[in-house]
Amino acid sequence: MSVEGMSEADVANELMRLARAINRANKLYHVEDAPEIPDAEYDALVRRNAELEAAFPHLVRADSPTNAVGHEVSASPLSKVTHEVRMMSLDNAFSDEEVAEFVARVRRFLALPDDAEVVMTAEDKIDGLSCSLRYENGHLVRAATRGDGQVGEDVTANVAHIADIPQDLKGDGLFDIPAVFEIRGEVYMAKADFLALNAAQAEKDEKIFANPRNAAAGSLRQKDASVTASRPLRFLAHGWGAASEVPEPTQFAMMKRIERWGVPVSPLLVRCGGTTEMLAHYRAIQQVRADLPYDIDGVVYKVDRLDWQQRLGFVAKAPRWGMAHKFPAERAETTLEAIDIQVGRTGKLTPVGRLKPVLVGGVTVTNVTLHNRDEIGRLGVRVGDRVVLQRAGDVIPQVVENLTRDEPREAYHFPDHCPECGSEAVAEEGEVDVRCTGGLICPAQRTERLRHFVSRAALDIEGLGEKTIAEFFALGWLESPADIYRLRQRRDDIVGREGWKDKSVDNLLIAIEAKRRPDAARLLFGLGIRHVGAVTARDLMKRFVTLPKLREVVERAHAPFAPAQPAAEAPDALSPEVLEARAELLSIDGVGPVVVEALGDFFHEPHNVAVWDDLLSEVSPPDYVVETKDSAVAGKTVVFTGKFETMSRDEAKAQAEALGARAAGSVSAKTDLIVAGPGAGSKLKKAAELGIEVIDEAAWADIVRNAG
Repeated sequence: MSVEGMSEADVANELMRLARAINRANKLYHVEDAPEIPDAEYDALVRRNAELEAAFPHLVRADSPTNAVGHEVSASPLSKVTHEVRMMSLDNAFSDEEVAEFVARVRRFLALPDDAEVVMTAEDKIDGLSCSLRYENGHLVRAATRGDGQVGEDVTANVAHIADIPQDLKGDGLFDIPAVFEIRGEVYMAKADFLALNAAQAEKDEKIFANPRNAAAGSLRQKDASVTASRPLRFLAHGWGAASEVPEPTQFAMMKRIERWGVPVSPLLVRCGGTTEMLAHYRAIQQVRADLPYDIDGVVYKVDRLDWQQRLGFVAKAPRWGMAHKFPAERAETTLEAIDIQVGRTGKLTPVGRLKPVLVGGVTVTNVTLHNRDEIGRLGVRVGDRVVLQRAGDVIPQVVENLTRDEPREAYHFPDHCPECGSEAVAEEGEVDVRCTGGLICPAQRTERLRHFVSRAALDIEGLGEKTIAEFFALGWLESPADIYRLRQRRDDIVGREGWKDKSVDNLLIAIEAKRRPDAARLLFGLGIRHVGAVTARDLMKRFVTLPKLREVVERAHAPFAPAQPAAEAPDALSPEVLEARAELLSIDGVGPVVVEALGDFFHEPHNVAVWDDLLSEVSPPDYVVETKDSAVAGKTVVFTGKFETMSRDEAKAQAEALGARAAGSVSAKTDLIVAGPGAGSKLKKAAELGIEVIDEAAWADIVRNAG
């Protein structure tokens, strides 16, 4: 979607989704060594995030991936190491124009004439695991992974088994090696060694690695250094960190000195006299990429003069003096033999193309995601078409072109009903994804919805974790929320299963029985109705008090209308009763047309109504009444942001409601007060722009304490 015309709410929501997706990808890549999305898709997410943040700087999140390097170190047996000099990442370029702009940006920052020569180094960008080697008086004293850039993992014992990493640097003069010098580079595994390792792993029926980068990362980050010793790891230096002295004036000369000290550097490292030479070297490396002994994914440029690097400095997570020029994805042609529809955990219908097997970048590809209905329309793909695939990294590629779209062939018709449960499948206004409306009755969504139903923010049923739900679902004991309350009838069956004893089963059943009279707002939230979050559920129940009353108003408000003439555009086509019901819903603070439509869709689907009725035959939620106290914030909208020391975010919101206030999730002109903890980020900036009062956690505690 184009940034132009987007509302702030849409941007804030997309930034939230992007932050979660990028941070998840970072964790899988840097911590778990198990990436699940292509490099190109990751780069696209990062670029979209940067585009939105540039257009709406006041909406930049505290957890924005723009400010992150790598990912925080996970709980692991390896001890943590704080880097004396932060290990930064590089900004990316994807076109010649972006490279030219990078050079121009350096000139502008340094106030150089347009014709001034800016010498750069250029070298291949190895796809490995970043590592920093600290030498003191020429002797290796510590090696650490990058981690989140500030804190990494101590792998000193492990790198002792990497032949490329010397324990002692080779000096060629009395003062040649500084007292402290951290050499930084990439630990990697050569392609041939990777294939041999996987063959050996297969022979022993052990883990097969997805790609050389994963194999290198998994081999280095071992508690048992003997495992690392058994793996063929290599190292190439590309820079340095903390140093008591940097004895050369340029990047190129310093890298050559590191090479003389006995640490390998890339044989493709060169100096370039400007953009033309930089791009020529990029294309030369691209040509020999497939023949290199290791995987690379681009070329890195760095300003050669170190005094200029110092003046240029850093922005957020990257230096101004460096840039990674990424390679485009590799391409191949094949035939689209079928289109299948997969239903995800949230009900999203994803079309998957079944391909005539084709080799792309050394990997045989048979499946490709077609993303959504709009993407199929954009490409005009049909079964039998010849398509062009592109692949970046060691993952399934994407279709970028349809070579036979002009041939006469019946268009592909995207399903309007879920292939798993037969429920209606619809796309909400303004969204491209088509989703199954079956919710809790859809097999593809059921276990995820059940986990949500018993989660802490919903019914909070202790003992019904992910593993137990999956086990009981597989046995046919749990298919809907109401089945949870019928588990008491299966007590003897549960006791007979592995891992279950009389006491553990009784504890589970007691926890379930304790929720026979659940909080109505929590139950409504637990049903997982799209766009009905915890706050919205509470707002709805404050107005309607009982769940049957809520349903009655929603059903009155959800009158059918022609898709070509939405009710919002033709109010005269609706009866006074429908208009009155909609007005009642829309009068609730925080409830808009999207929520109203989502509620209507839920009750319009007979399967959902059956689940609702079945559940309410097992539970009896009391009337929802919020007891409030007289307070300084009664009737006001409060936003909590940042981290708190004495309370959780949920507890804070509950306190606000008990004081007669509304706890909102985002800052707007309707916000009256912001309670900010450390790391509040962009919400404080927006509060300042809107003139909203901001207090800290201690001041909020005083308000709670002094309430009548």
